[in-house]
Amino acid sequence: METSRPFARVLEQLRKADLRPTRQRLALAKLLFENGYRHITAEALHEEAAAADVRVSLATVYNTLHQFTEAGLLREIVVDGTRSYFDTNTSDHHHFFHEVSGRLEDIAAEQIVVSELPPAPSGTTVARVDVIIRVTEDTQ
Repeated sequence: METSRPFARVLEQLRKADLRPTRQRLALAKLLFENGYRHITAEALHEEAAAADVRVSLATVYNTLHQFTEAGLLREIVVDGTRSYFDTNTSDHHHFFHEVSGRLEDIAAEQIVVSELPPAPSGTTVARVDVIIRVTEDTQ
């Protein structure tokens, strides 16, 4: 019986993205990608890494998240000028942002129809449309 090597799946993801599989990248990729789709901040990932005894600075977490985003492994969702989330689901979809809890929730792409866009500025092409719907909890 063949046993799979630890980190085999994330190692393959990093190689496909042409990212050198350093110890820190492997550890952070394992935390990010081995438990299904999720939205996470750099600070929350740093806390998870510390809890898993992965010694990594917050600056390295930020750098790694941005490298993964540039390589197409993550999408960055900027909810305001001070808060960014990183989404492991890179497919075309949108989000509800729960303003009180700070939670992001996926909305399937086909649930939102954008009927008309302004023309893109000269020399550019629209790459993607991201919709973030901000919600607050009802109080009774």
